[in-house]
Parts: sequence; C-alpha cells; structure tokens
Amino acid sequence: MPQFQQTVTVISPNPLEHALDQNEAIQESVEQSAAELCVVSAVLSREIPDEVKTCEVIQAIQRTEELEDRIQTSADDLAKVNQTLKDEISARANLERQLAAAQAELSRAQAPPKSQLAAHLQSQSLFSS
Repeated sequence: MPQFQQTVTVISPNPLEHALDQNEAIQESVEQSAAELCVVSAVLSREIPDEVKTCEVIQAIQRTEELEDRIQTSADDLAKVNQTLKDEISARANLERQLAAAQAELSRAQAPPKSQLAAHLQSQSLFSS
C-alpha cells in the first residue's frame, strides 16, 4: 500500500491570531480613552473659579469631543476585526467540510472493489436461507 506524506504549511501569524492581536490593541485603546474621558468629566463637574473656568471648560469639552471620536473609531475597528474573525471561522468550517468529504471519497476509492458476481452470490445466499 502506498504511503502518503502530508505537508503542513504554517502561515505566521495565523489570521485568527492577527485578528486577536488587533482586538487586544483596540481594547487597550478603548480602555485608555474611557479612563481619559472619566478624568475630563471630573474636571467639568468640579468647582472652578470663574476666571479659570472658561478656559478649562473649553479645553475639557474639546478633549471630550476628541475622545468621543477615538472611541467611535475604536468601536468601528472592533467591528471590522469581528467581521474578519467571523469570515475566518466560516472559511475554516467550509474547509473542514471539504476535507471530510475528500477523506470519505478517498476511503471509498481505496476500499477493495466488490465484483458484481460476489455481490450477486452474497445477495442470493441471503435470500435462499
């Protein structure tokens, strides 16, 4: 019986690992933005003398808008990464189905062929008993 050698190609980094790395970086950005937004909110809510209030409030509002934009961008990036993960999972599931079908076909092809006569004799012996 012939021996088959299987070769495996390793792609580095694997698409799921790459997506996970992206997801973790985005998560860190979102967490940092949330912490900064919390600080800005504290500045806006505390008592500030009137002569300083206008400048600090304006800066805080501008910073809040910047942070909101960063958080929205991060959320959009997370959605893209999640879609990449879904696509990869779907592709892998399709490949696994194709592999299973190919293995089943190979098993059928490698099975010893039954002659029509042997099949006929077997079916006759089943019915004559």
